[in-house]
Formats: sequence, structure tokens, C-alpha cells
Amino acid sequence: MTKTELINSIADKANCTKKDASAALEATLTAIQESLENGDKVSITGFGTFEVRERGEKTCINPKTKTKMVCPPCKAPAFKAGRGLKEAVNK
Repeated sequence: MTKTELINSIADKANCTKKDASAALEATLTAIQESLENGDKVSITGFGTFEVRERGEKTCINPKTKTKMVCPPCKAPAFKAGRGLKEAVNK
């Protein structure tokens, strides 16, 4: 599903205009992104949890030159599905 298809689905299910659905989706995504930037978790009961995880330093290989190099530690966004979402997918 693309973002446009998601907006159309929201508009149909919420019985609102596509413009309102688009604004609601953008506001939701922006709020989640800002929370993650601040290091907070975003937990949506029955759906899942968005969080930032720390990745340690690791040795990797440059595929072009085949030389080893060290990748520095970084932060990565992660999503853990909740029980409700898992059950819905596994029906």
C-alpha cells in the first residue's frame, strides 16, 4: 500500500475528505518522527511500539573495493508489532 492508497483508505473509513485524511496522516507521522528524534518511544496499544535503538560499532566490507572498514555506532528507528497486530496478520 502506498501513501496515496493509505490516504484514500483513511478518507473512506473516516468518512472525510482526502485533504482531511492527508492532513491527519501527515500530523500523525510528524508527531511520531518528532518523538523518536527526542529519544522517546511511541506506543500505540494493540498496534505496536516505535523506538530508537542504538547500533554498536562494527566491521564491514566495502563491496566495491573489498576493503574492510569500521562502521561507526549509530541510532536506528525500530518497530515492534503489538499483540493485536500480530493476531490480525496471522488469521
